[in-house]
Amino acid sequence: MRTIDAVKVTEVVAGLCEEANFILEPSVHSAFQKALMEEVSPLGKDVLAQILANAALAAENRLPICQDTGIVLVLVELGQDVHVTGGGLYAAIDQGVRQAYQRGYLRKSVVNDPLERTNTKDNTPAVIHCRIVDGERIRISLMPKSAGSENMSTALMLNPADGWEGIKRFVMDTVDQAGPNPCPPIIVGVGMGGTLEKAALLAKEALFRPVGQKNRAEILAHLEEELLDAVNRLGIGPMGRGGRITALAVHIEVFPAHMSSLPVAVNLLCCAARYKTIEI
Repeated sequence: MRTIDAVKVTEVVAGLCEEANFILEPSVHSAFQKALMEEVSPLGKDVLAQILANAALAAENRLPICQDTGIVLVLVELGQDVHVTGGGLYAAIDQGVRQAYQRGYLRKSVVNDPLERTNTKDNTPAVIHCRIVDGERIRISLMPKSAGSENMSTALMLNPADGWEGIKRFVMDTVDQAGPNPCPPIIVGVGMGGTLEKAALLAKEALFRPVGQKNRAEILAHLEEELLDAVNRLGIGPMGRGGRITALAVHIEVFPAHMSSLPVAVNLLCCAARYKTIEI
């Protein structure tokens, strides 16, 4: 049994919050450079160049890539042979978020209640999903999720007879109706199977996959390419200004489902595609 002090978890989460808000993942940065070369619209090219310039300034000056520094989503893979000492795991994560958003002067966007809506003033609580896995390590994946993209995300219980064509229509309708609101170029996460909440979580987990890394299942990798091509033919373009590049990638994750159900969820990630992962 390995022990990890809660203080260590807090330190790691605080660092991830800052790094995610200040520095784009390498795969995302490379995808924007590729998009700049492939975009045919002059206005779209200009938008992409500005996104890259903004990312460079943010990294150099350790400033937020976007003013919306999000609600913090944390995916935890907790080894069953790990014991967190000196405090609770979730409390340690929230303390890390609290520290980062205060010392980094990051915008605090979380309100205490969906109806009362009083700001908590420290961007907590984080949204935490924890999964028990083998081993004695803790893997923490963190994403400051902006409202612009999250508000455009959707979930639907399709009829199994709708099949792939029904899923494709649903994904395309979601992106089309979102238009410029999620600040494209976007990354499209698609979750299929399980139950309603499982599909939604799969769609969110899909966004953590490095851009350009296809699903390991050949048929799903093919469907990702098919959807990406279809999305980019919508013509929404960078920041909704028109052009070829509406999405950088489409990532699909699946899970077994009840024979009478076809849950599908779509989660969109904006051009400030911020996420970091670390193992301790």
